[in-house]
Amino acid sequence: MIAWVAPPAPPGPTPSRARIWWEIAIVLALGLGQSAVYAIVALAYRVTSEVPLADQSTTLNPSRSDREIFDLIYNLLSLAFAIVPVLLVCFLLWAPRRPRLGALGLDGTRRLRDTGWGVLLVAAIGIPGIALYLGGRAAGVFVAVNPGGLADYWWTIPVLLLSAARAAIQEEFVVLGYLFARLRQLGWGNWPIILATSVFRASYHLYQGPGAFVGNLLMGLLFGFLFARRGRLLPFLVAHFLIDAATFVGYPWAAAMWPQLFGLPG
Repeated sequence: MIAWVAPPAPPGPTPSRARIWWEIAIVLALGLGQSAVYAIVALAYRVTSEVPLADQSTTLNPSRSDREIFDLIYNLLSLAFAIVPVLLVCFLLWAPRRPRLGALGLDGTRRLRDTGWGVLLVAAIGIPGIALYLGGRAAGVFVAVNPGGLADYWWTIPVLLLSAARAAIQEEFVVLGYLFARLRQLGWGNWPIILATSVFRASYHLYQGPGAFVGNLLMGLLFGFLFARRGRLLPFLVAHFLIDAATFVGYPWAAAMWPQLFGLPG
């Protein structure tokens, strides 16, 4: 029998079902839900293009200006505004007593143990993820992904690390912490929540091709299952950050080693 562990219930009286659904819609429309809609449209554009999917590419951290200082400013502004939905869910689920963010799976305890679990998750997700991407590129179901499109400035690596932190915080706070809390209030069981959040996580990666949907669906199922069992958010924040940081910063080396897989000339 699986032992499910739920974080503390959100503070205050339970809002009506209609209010919870409206709240979820607003939170998602401000960030990841918007990304999902654009990703679906992007996939439709890609699969109807005359260019084969395997010959297409996308850049995750593009340069935003040909002038260095404005490139930095635009990137920092983009990262800052991307965290606004996270601040909103923290505000909505903030408890009057400690642990303030217990409903999101954060209580400030067992930080070293949670960090260690996160590092272990990197091996469980990162290595199979790389294999899936390389296999998907060879099969033509992944778009060539350039994780680090910034020019080589003194601030490039710090910004890429901030981008990895942004992705981890934005996705795990909303997909695991917030949606699990609110969907439980709506009476959903653990497996429906795990499945729904996994499909949602996969949907906003569709711009990378059908293979990315499968890979992120599997990641979402594992993350959701473990979060439902442990009820702690920090391991998934750590794992997501480390995976993205290694991908963003290590891209130039990987692209030089396997240029064809990254859509680059040999």
